[in-house]
Amino acid sequence: MEDYLLANVDVILGFAVVILTIFYRFEFPPILGFLVTGMLIGPYGLGILSGGEIDMTSELGVVFLLFTIGVDLSLNDLWKMKKAIMGGGVLQILFTTTLAFIICTWIGFSSATSIFIGLLISLSSTAIVLKVFQDKNEVDTPHGKTSLAILIFQDLAIVPLILITPILAGSSISFDGAFSNIFFKGSLIIFVFILSSRFLVPWIFYCVGRTGSKQLFLVSVVFICLSAAVFTSSIGLSLALGAFLAGIVISGSQYSHQAMGNILPLKDMFMSFFFVSIGMLLNISYLLDHLPLLVLAAVALIIIKSIAGMLITIILGYPLRTTIITGLALSQVGEFSFVLSKLGLEYSLLSKETYQAFLAVSIITMGVTPFLINASYRPAEFIVKKASDSVYGMKLVRGFCSGPFEGKECVEPEIKDHLIMVGFGFFGKTISKAAKAAGIPYIILETNPDIVKQEKTKGERIQYGDATFGAVLEHAGIRNARVLITGISDSLATRKIVEKAKELNPNIYVIAKVRELQEMKHLHHLGADEIIPEEYETSLEIFVRLLEKYLVPRENIEKMVNDLRANGYRRLRKLSVDQDTDNEFSIKDELPGVEIQVLKVGKGSGFDGKTLAEMEFRKKHGVTVLSVRRGSEMIHTPEGDFLLKAKDACVLLGKPESLLNVRKLFESITGEVRPSFQSGSKIELIPKPDSFPHN
Repeated sequence: MEDYLLANVDVILGFAVVILTIFYRFEFPPILGFLVTGMLIGPYGLGILSGGEIDMTSELGVVFLLFTIGVDLSLNDLWKMKKAIMGGGVLQILFTTTLAFIICTWIGFSSATSIFIGLLISLSSTAIVLKVFQDKNEVDTPHGKTSLAILIFQDLAIVPLILITPILAGSSISFDGAFSNIFFKGSLIIFVFILSSRFLVPWIFYCVGRTGSKQLFLVSVVFICLSAAVFTSSIGLSLALGAFLAGIVISGSQYSHQAMGNILPLKDMFMSFFFVSIGMLLNISYLLDHLPLLVLAAVALIIIKSIAGMLITIILGYPLRTTIITGLALSQVGEFSFVLSKLGLEYSLLSKETYQAFLAVSIITMGVTPFLINASYRPAEFIVKKASDSVYGMKLVRGFCSGPFEGKECVEPEIKDHLIMVGFGFFGKTISKAAKAAGIPYIILETNPDIVKQEKTKGERIQYGDATFGAVLEHAGIRNARVLITGISDSLATRKIVEKAKELNPNIYVIAKVRELQEMKHLHHLGADEIIPEEYETSLEIFVRLLEKYLVPRENIEKMVNDLRANGYRRLRKLSVDQDTDNEFSIKDELPGVEIQVLKVGKGSGFDGKTLAEMEFRKKHGVTVLSVRRGSEMIHTPEGDFLLKAKDACVLLGKPESLLNVRKLFESITGEVRPSFQSGSKIELIPKPDSFPHN
């Protein structure tokens, strides 16, 4: 018997390796590969396996999946996204279920079956959608975050949906003692799990942690997960509910990350068996015989779910581009729908033929999802462009939370020479703090209405708006701005912002953050002045840490990093520029031995209270003072009788070694090192080099 089971597992894994390798080449999602594996080796395919041999392992896959969702559930993160999760998630399921209910009852299904089908198709695939967005580095974009919030709610909703499925089946439920029974079971579960989270689970992990054994920790995690599942099953509830609650208990402890790391390989393995078992249930002959009808049903399902997703995202206040991409991203059937569908078949809410149709349509929608998401950007741009021609269309384009751009209460005060920051994530918050500390005027543009509302109450100078539109940039004073920084993860939106900013203000200095090096070519062609690739900066930071570990002097490290930044970025940029057509003069390119640095006069330093003539910068130190910023005032080409004061920021031109030597004299007598912004560093908020006088 054991040999027979091992042989079946070996067959599954062998076919899965071959099929997933092929699917990987065509960038198909792994879930689809496991489904096709099941279809191929199942009773309706080659007939190698009957399907019943892996029921237990597939059930374990569902248990571990619910457990990992519970462990990964951060209450703090959920609270920050509460509007999108609760509002968007609830409305998305309600809208989709309502539309499906109307269509299914019109076709001839019973009310209970129609509701159940609506609930089935309302769930989307977290694994597929997040995988596509992760590959595109767009999880942190507005459409990525909105999709993630709704998917989180759907994942959580599977627990109550599993519980209400028997109630939907209906006639066997007696409500005379149902409420008292539910109350008793609920109270028992709450009592046991509160007791476990407070005392039992921390004590187990503490004792196990003291041993330092990774194997023992893994065994403990699996034991807690399965014990909770067996407990809920023993009182008449589902195994998955117990596993989910066990994950919730562990998520609040300090052991949650270790538990997640240990359980993920098991979850992935058993979930693969689950999807293979689902694929075995699909009748390939039924699929081929009814292919046109099933494809039509899949198209109708995608349209229904896309409309529901778009309506919800519009209600949440997001711009039209975000709503279109989000709606199409959520248009497939999810992996949890398979869990629920097997339960519906068990309770006769679905007939065998309906179940076959559901499986076929679901697999079709999951298969086209990566292509649908990748193809959604162009139609989104086209629709946005068409909608921009009308007043009401512009309201949709900007989002219902945008507000009018006319009126005294909405117009920004007269502001010049300021910084425009696009996006208020971690990068944007860091830049705003730096600008505020340096006294640089700035305006933030953000498309998340919740963030805008929250930050406005804190007094932050932030506006709601999609910076890809000229009206939004003009309202932020783009024509009078000196610098624009993009800190968003959406590469296509970044391109449009750079292009539009340069179109409205050709002299603005654009700094763009990108995740991948290949984006530099496009952005440089569109006119970006500084392009900061995260990959390159990360490698530089590792390089610095390495040299520090080997006790290389700090001065040498700074010089090497500056050279790498200047030369490395120049080489990267020149990949996309024809040398014959690149005639612009650049200090860094044409005078590689010269640098620009901004140094602050320290309180009590040798320069505090001295004139420029007294300090003899050129004669004694070999550097030239180009400009001095005092507070918000910029003094260009100061005369020799200009008196330096503490906190003055001097823009200096000179050789790297000269700048390094004079830097020490700028520091305070207490030896406190003042931060400086160097040319080629991540943030450079100083006048453009070609605007300085060259003497």
